[in-house]
Amino acid sequence: MLPQLAGEIRAFLVERVCAVGGHLGPNLGVVELTLALHRVFDSPRDALVFDTGHQAYVHKLLTGRQKGFVGLRQEDGLSGYPSRSESEHDLVANSHASTALSYADGLAKARQLAGEQDRCVVAVIGDGAMTGGLAWEGLNNIGAARERRVVVVLNDNGRSYAPTTGALSTHLRTLQKGGRAQTYRNVFTDLGFAYVGPVDGHNIAELEQELHRARQMDRPVVVHVKTVKGKGYGPAEQDEADHLHAVGVVDPVTGRAAVAALGTAGTSSPSPARSWTSVFAGALVEVAVRRPEVVAVTASMLRPTGLGIMAERFPERVFDVGIAEQHAVTSAAGMAMAGLHPVVAIYATFLNRALDQVLMDVALHRLPVTFVLDRAGITGPDGASHHGMWDLSVFSTVPGLQIAAPRDPVQLTELLDEAIALDGPTMLRIPKATASPGMEALARMDGIDILHRSSARSLDVLIVALGPLAAQALKAARELEEFGIGSTVTDPRWILPVNPALPALAARHRLVVSVEDNLRQGGAGTALLEACQDTGVTTPVVRLGLPHAFIEHAPRQQLLERYGLTAEAITNAVLVARSAPAPPSPMWASAPLAARAPSAATPPKTT
Repeated sequence: MLPQLAGEIRAFLVERVCAVGGHLGPNLGVVELTLALHRVFDSPRDALVFDTGHQAYVHKLLTGRQKGFVGLRQEDGLSGYPSRSESEHDLVANSHASTALSYADGLAKARQLAGEQDRCVVAVIGDGAMTGGLAWEGLNNIGAARERRVVVVLNDNGRSYAPTTGALSTHLRTLQKGGRAQTYRNVFTDLGFAYVGPVDGHNIAELEQELHRARQMDRPVVVHVKTVKGKGYGPAEQDEADHLHAVGVVDPVTGRAAVAALGTAGTSSPSPARSWTSVFAGALVEVAVRRPEVVAVTASMLRPTGLGIMAERFPERVFDVGIAEQHAVTSAAGMAMAGLHPVVAIYATFLNRALDQVLMDVALHRLPVTFVLDRAGITGPDGASHHGMWDLSVFSTVPGLQIAAPRDPVQLTELLDEAIALDGPTMLRIPKATASPGMEALARMDGIDILHRSSARSLDVLIVALGPLAAQALKAARELEEFGIGSTVTDPRWILPVNPALPALAARHRLVVSVEDNLRQGGAGTALLEACQDTGVTTPVVRLGLPHAFIEHAPRQQLLERYGLTAEAITNAVLVARSAPAPPSPMWASAPLAARAPSAATPPKTT
């Protein structure tokens, strides 16, 4: 009966996930393991914490959420990760890796204090997540408390996105080859754990036996489970790149995109509809060919961040450090000290975890490290934990860090070149989207691109658009002209710190509107407002950006519309601001803008 149920669950997952997109491979690999966990442990009385949460689809099915898979990762539908609002069985809304063991440590301490030591705490963590430093901090504390009942289930499939790297991976392979090695000394026993395994993660009877055994121990236990990512689904098992880790809408028979995807990251397709990631991938290789000091670093996201091509071309110059963002940044600092120029490619939401390293290990030493933040801004179906909406607010606090946002592929290549030429820390942010069509500048003024300019006698509104949102700003400018409102649309290119020419340009207009897919608080618009105040420019600044909230999952474009980052919203913001009571008179300048032809400008230096 149980093998039949496992097969039915796999068929259900393939059907539903292929229809709407989501994390397929990781969940196909934990079907039997999740069945066994729910048969041995009593959720929610026993705490089940999944790390990372993208392997929790089977858990959702077994806790009564089958109908919700129709709207998986869609607006008002089931989250792609555990969600406290969905079920009492989801303790942690967990989607950033390496956190489950620390949660488990805290839960176990609380239950010990409450005299509830008959309740188990179970942390399910993949071998990829175990490469993160926080996981080892958790192990260090759990293993030291011999009387607490914590079961660490190590789901070892040999990979996160790609095969796991480093000494831990080698150690786990050794344990697997050693067979049932409970009596052998290993890294976990040395840290104070009992060790059970390795266990066949697709044999439910064996899993139940060993999990029962672990449950009965009144001490911390590691249960080492061997699984196969994508198990039971031919296209996933045969996909050597990532075993269909995360998919869009795909053909369930072949596992291939239902509509041919263009410009996939890690390819060199010349398709005109390329992703931002693939544009960066090509641009980085071009720079690496010319500049031998350029190396690339990522945290277990080689292909998702576009480093696949460079890894194939220059394998000795690309370093995947595992899910260890803090280490990635400080290791890059060490390379920069030795004369290299590291390009650190990490998702925007994940670099938040390494703020201290960016601040104290890179910026304090004024080291030439370039950070490329993939998935910056609204990402869509992965929801609150994955929107890259914090980076400008967080990293604007770092002295000496210069941040750019390309509006189109040409600018991405140009800005990457400029970043690597600078002798200090730099950052580029790119969204999870199809790259914008080219937007040629009318002129470049002190490093700022002028994309649109109405009559010089009608300098009503200055629209400062960040990155790809320039396309919406240009559309808004045309709409405003229908209302008889003239405008200037600028792309600052280097957005932080604020170019001194931007407040001077603001002084020539009656209103400034900034547009960014980042928090309004502490973002680029706030920095511009402060720069205007510091220089005595009284032109009102309207800041359009994302609210100070955790934003739900929904398609990217839908969320941009909801939060006012469209041409229509920009136009409405201008109309509303113009109808408000007039502020004190700004400094006017009736002369035409003193612009010059575009050139390879260097961003302003910080002082």
